[in-house]
Amino acid sequence: MSLSKPSLKPRFSSSLLLRYLAKWLPLALLVGLLAGSASAFFLVALDWATSTRLAHRWLLWLLPLAGFAVGWLYLRFGRAVEAGNNLLIDQIHDPDKVIPLRMAPLVLGGTVLSHLCGASVGREGTAVQMGGTLADQLTHVFRLRHEDRRTLLMAGISAGFASVFGTPLAGAVFALEVLAIGRLRSNALFACLVAAIAGDRTCLLWGVHHTHYAIGAIPPPAPWPLLAAGLAGIAFGLAGRLFADCTHALGGWIKRKVAYAPLRPLLGGIVIALAAAALPIDPYLGLGIPTIQAAFLQPLAPWDFAGKLVLTVASLGNGFKGGEVTPLFYIGATLGNALAPLLHLPLGLLAGLGFVAVFAGAANTPLASTLMAIELFGGEIGVYAAIACVLSYLFSGHTGIYRAQRLGRGKFGRGKRAPEHLRLGELDAWRRQARSQDADRG
Repeated sequence: MSLSKPSLKPRFSSSLLLRYLAKWLPLALLVGLLAGSASAFFLVALDWATSTRLAHRWLLWLLPLAGFAVGWLYLRFGRAVEAGNNLLIDQIHDPDKVIPLRMAPLVLGGTVLSHLCGASVGREGTAVQMGGTLADQLTHVFRLRHEDRRTLLMAGISAGFASVFGTPLAGAVFALEVLAIGRLRSNALFACLVAAIAGDRTCLLWGVHHTHYAIGAIPPPAPWPLLAAGLAGIAFGLAGRLFADCTHALGGWIKRKVAYAPLRPLLGGIVIALAAAALPIDPYLGLGIPTIQAAFLQPLAPWDFAGKLVLTVASLGNGFKGGEVTPLFYIGATLGNALAPLLHLPLGLLAGLGFVAVFAGAANTPLASTLMAIELFGGEIGVYAAIACVLSYLFSGHTGIYRAQRLGRGKFGRGKRAPEHLRLGELDAWRRQARSQDADRG
């Protein structure tokens, strides 16, 4: 008599599916409501800060004091949340304890104050941190398990990203893609998508609207335009890598030289304020949205991308709060503007590709960046954006703006013995140790 082996195939259960939907649909909607409302308030405050700074240029001289104040607040009240986006990524990979609610007001106030006084920082980091923090507070309310908490945090990231940029599809995929190179947590896709759509809609319902970019006509796919998009993608990837490496290098250097944290943005603020007084760098301060919009319409100075890169590295590397993504949009759009005459492609197309592809390389998120291009500029740019974003992602190497990203499968396979759980910030140390062990064995 033979016994039949139990089937290893998972069985579809309608009741299980209904329980899953009944659980995550309301949770994700609630996360989207919280994150979208927070982003709406943040964007209104950011518009006020920007217009106030432009009307009162003397506020730039307060940048050192603003930096000191933000640094002191984080030293006194925010040591547990200072890692920002990296803390969210770490908590998704290795759930420990619920993120303190004070992360949201600290990053909100720090970012608005930085923009009020002219620091070159972005807004994505603030929205993502607020979304993740507010979502994580529901862990206690609903007594969620570690695995459910991971999904909740990812939904918060999705909602924050989607609501601050008006790109729900990109926001949903960004939270899945940003955690590890070469791996997607597809089990959280439903919650992330619902939260991203709800966050975006909530922000719009509050009356907050997003910037529109006039990309112009896009040529149909042909050999040279496709090849040119690939060449531009390589340049965009190298620019993203340069940005990430320089930001981390300056941040590490200033921490070694200046032990007292509030002094770092104070000294950096003095340097930026003096540079702004002596040099025509006003277009590189703050978000720089007018310059990004101009990059789609008219030729700009070919060094604009470098100016923004230097000012943003100086701001973030010295400890000012904000995000990296909008400065990366600026760097990419102006670099694409400079490359357009060389590659014989329309300004709008190259600016749009640079807008998303530098971000793709610096954040290691080519899928989310491609979707963002389609949402912002239309479906016709899809093939070009995919080529530029994928090549940017490959040529940026194993580096990135988020040090807590895991290596995953790597960009070229698993890589030489590198463990998949390794953080990008630990990769250089692991390589040195591996070389040392190889030398000892040799």
